[in-house]
Amino acid sequence: MLVVSLGGSPAARSRSNLLLDCSRRWLGRSGIEVVEYRITDFAADDLLFARFDSPRIRDLLTQVSRADGLLVATPVYKASFAGALKTLLDLLPERAFEHKVVLPFSTGGSKAHMLAVDYALKPVFSALKAEEVLHGVFADDSQIAYGENGAAAQFAPALEQRLDEALEHFVRAMARRPRALDPNLLATAQWSI
Repeated sequence: MLVVSLGGSPAARSRSNLLLDCSRRWLGRSGIEVVEYRITDFAADDLLFARFDSPRIRDLLTQVSRADGLLVATPVYKASFAGALKTLLDLLPERAFEHKVVLPFSTGGSKAHMLAVDYALKPVFSALKAEEVLHGVFADDSQIAYGENGAAAQFAPALEQRLDEALEHFVRAMARRPRALDPNLLATAQWSI
């Protein structure tokens, strides 16, 4: 299986990126390949001027087309997801998430932002034709402590449990996706009438 991880935070130090980092390690221990992208990997001019031919954007499109699932994380700003992430998602073709399972993550200053993914981000995933958008994981700032001086970040136990459960569900959802038939299958079939 292949998963694309997409971090929507424009900040170098980001709780939403910490959720993705932890998830990538978890999936890696399960033998799942994860390709990582962060919004900061893309040139601002490529995003603002919709340069579909940008090598980095074309690389993202290639990986998304190959992926079984996507992890998408964003901080919540002003009651919605990060605008830079929306700009990047706008560059994807209409059916970019077709046959994909999407697990969203979001972080915010308080629990008041908990529903931002449901009313703001999930409709975008639906417009991109995601096969299944799972119930996401929201963490308020008090549930994630940055690691200092090389120490690992610390998650509240309840958040760790929700994250583990969401990732287990994500892997099961990817495994149950229908697989495309090999186009050469009928050419090699033995027919009897």
